[in-house]
Amino acid sequence: MPVNLSIKTVPDDMVRRLRVRAERHHRSLQGELMVILESAVRDPAPLSPDDLIAEVRQLGLATPSESAVLVREARDGR
Repeated sequence: MPVNLSIKTVPDDMVRRLRVRAERHHRSLQGELMVILESAVRDPAPLSPDDLIAEVRQLGLATPSESAVLVREARDGR
C-alpha cells in the first residue's frame, strides 16, 4: 500500500530549483519528486568489464596488497 511521505523545512531555494526542474520536464512538483526518488533507489546497472577495469584504474592501486587492504576494509565495514 502506498505511503505518504513528508519532508519538513526544505529551504526556499531548493524548492524553487525543484519547481523549475519539474516545469522543465513538464511535470508537477509531486511527479518530479517521484522521478528523483525512483532514480535514487533504482538498482545500478551491472558494470561492463571495461567499466570495472576503469574503476580499478581510477583507484590507482599499485600492488595486490593494496587491493587486499581495500577488500578487507570494505568487508569489515559491513
